[in-house]
Amino acid sequence: MGMLSIGVFSSLVGSMDLDFAVRLARAAINKGHTVNLWLSGNATALSKDKQKEFKDYSFPDKTLRELIGKGLTVVSCEACNQSRGIQKEDMTEGINRASMDLYLAKAAQSDRVLHIGVE
Repeated sequence: MGMLSIGVFSSLVGSMDLDFAVRLARAAINKGHTVNLWLSGNATALSKDKQKEFKDYSFPDKTLRELIGKGLTVVSCEACNQSRGIQKEDMTEGINRASMDLYLAKAAQSDRVLHIGVE
């Protein structure tokens, strides 16, 4: 199977970018592929632990945790986290943080790369 790297450069609140990326990652993992998910910009909000789920808003946290358990690699942009006040101790277990050069290295190793978002 191949390796897919998904870069999520999500726009402001209301974007379905994260939902699409998580669903795509699930489909690829279920088919046996290796998947790297890079969270950048406003997508880094997904890396924050202990968020409250609201009935009327999408919240892929549970699915993301399940996928991490199945081997999904999730890395959140360190600078984007810092600028949004998300510290290491605030992050969901299994989500790492790093600089953009790690994502670029993973993307260079991947069979396919998909960037989702507007940034």
